[in-house]
Amino acid sequence: MPRVKRGVMHQKKKRALRRATKGFSGNRRNTLKLGKTAIKKAGVYAYVGRKLKKRDYRGLWQTRISAAAATEGFSYSRLIGALHQKGIALDRKVLAQLATDYPKIFSAIVAEVKK
Repeated sequence: MPRVKRGVMHQKKKRALRRATKGFSGNRRNTLKLGKTAIKKAGVYAYVGRKLKKRDYRGLWQTRISAAAATEGFSYSRLIGALHQKGIALDRKVLAQLATDYPKIFSAIVAEVKK
């Protein structure tokens, strides 16, 4: 069997690593060993950050709904409970968007819940 040299693949992997670590500081950008660990940790941080972003947005939606419900004479928890009892299936993201962008529609929903 002929001899297989792997220099091309090694250079390709190094090039991909260098592109991925572009913008990193110190030797994390230049050396392979530190670059590999930096890429792994960056991936972990990115994953965690995506989960935290979802958490932060849910809190923002709750605050917006609570503020809009207070103008209608409802507390947040009573409004959500009443929506569930009436079978109105609107999630918090949509409710927050209605509360900020379309207050008339939001007040109509609250009026429907008050019945």
